[in-house]
Amino acid sequence: MELKKNDIIELNITAMSSEGSGIGRTQEGMAVFVPMSAIGDSLRVKLLKVKKTHAFGKIEEIISPSSDRIEPSCPVFRLCGGCVYSHITYEAEAKIKEQRVADAISRIGGIDTKINPIVSADAPCRYRNKAQIPVGVSSDGLPAMGFFSRHSHRIIDSTDCELQPELFVTASKILRDFIEDKNISVYNEESHTGLVRHLYLRYGQVSGELMVCIVVNGGKLPFEEELVGRFLQALPQVKSIILNSNTERTNVIVGKKFRTLYGSGYIKDTLCGLEFMLSPQSFYQVNHNQAERLYALAKEYAQLKKTDVLMDLYCGTGTIGLSMARDCRELIGVEVVPEAIEDAKKNAKANGIENARFICADAAKAALELKAQGVTPDVIVIDPPRKGCDSALIRTISEMSPQRVVYVSCDPATLARDLKLFAELGYETLEVTPVDMFPRTSHVETVARLYRKPLS
Repeated sequence: MELKKNDIIELNITAMSSEGSGIGRTQEGMAVFVPMSAIGDSLRVKLLKVKKTHAFGKIEEIISPSSDRIEPSCPVFRLCGGCVYSHITYEAEAKIKEQRVADAISRIGGIDTKINPIVSADAPCRYRNKAQIPVGVSSDGLPAMGFFSRHSHRIIDSTDCELQPELFVTASKILRDFIEDKNISVYNEESHTGLVRHLYLRYGQVSGELMVCIVVNGGKLPFEEELVGRFLQALPQVKSIILNSNTERTNVIVGKKFRTLYGSGYIKDTLCGLEFMLSPQSFYQVNHNQAERLYALAKEYAQLKKTDVLMDLYCGTGTIGLSMARDCRELIGVEVVPEAIEDAKKNAKANGIENARFICADAAKAALELKAQGVTPDVIVIDPPRKGCDSALIRTISEMSPQRVVYVSCDPATLARDLKLFAELGYETLEVTPVDMFPRTSHVETVARLYRKPLS
């Protein structure tokens, strides 16, 4: 039977996609992707889009629910695009992510190696230390603050997010009340008019310090001093309040101009026993406790000796490398973002680390230059963006012949692809460990331990 849009079919969900949709197969074998379904569900599904090899649908009726199902506690879960797993137990979510990593390593990488159990989070809620909350106009023309709907820029108005600390709720209410009291315009993405675009919050989990950054479509905000006073009165944790100017017609959240309204323009926090200064542009893992576990695992895999040279590619503000610096002879960090490199240098100095140097350059080019200089790292740590490593970089790494490589990945598919190339160049993947940095979302981090096989 040929399927078409708006058909209603019965479907058993047997697997999950990388984006968190359930997958069931029709009698003819076509895969159907169904958001907010769970493995073990028996469903009636309405087809929304039908292609040659697969289809997309939505739940019309749950005939028989999965044993993993729970009732989501978030009132906007089915509308908001932030979470995909709030309708199943956290234990079921962890198994899905662990299986996703194992499948990628085996099917895409063609690698048979040890896949360790996932490092689950102690608390799947209230873990985020950073939020970028869009401000705009709702469908009824009123100001809205919340989160974007799935695959859109339509703001779902919400006063809380269960992934964020409760003081973010208070901060959001302060700005919302201020906008309404002072009749301040909010940003309209379509017309590129209105003033307030985003509320950007950062929180130091150990320090307890809070940064508030208001992004505006202009150079200033009316009644700035009063707004500062409202934040300070309600939230003694506030150490810095910043106004960011973003007048571009863009999806990029923050612009290039920052003006400090209160405090120093940054906050501090402690990670792996080191103190870090966090500006609005600083990269910092959003889940503090899981980041410490991730970095500890990377350090364990590096097996550093005091005589080793460690190279940290895609080093950001230096967090991974600096957490290992005292266990090696020299740390060389490489990052393409100039502001991140300056932060890395400041972080090294603030923590009394004198054996680190940081280079602002593309990872592949820097690796080539260092190779030309005769730099021979014993260990290389790579933490690339979602697209993974360029094949030229992997070849350069292999030519530098580090004994050990630690690969920190935010995408199992590109990790598996890259491990396959490493294998062709003489590096064996000894083990892989998934780490759940982002509970309730589809994302999973992975750490892989690679070892250079002896030349025959």
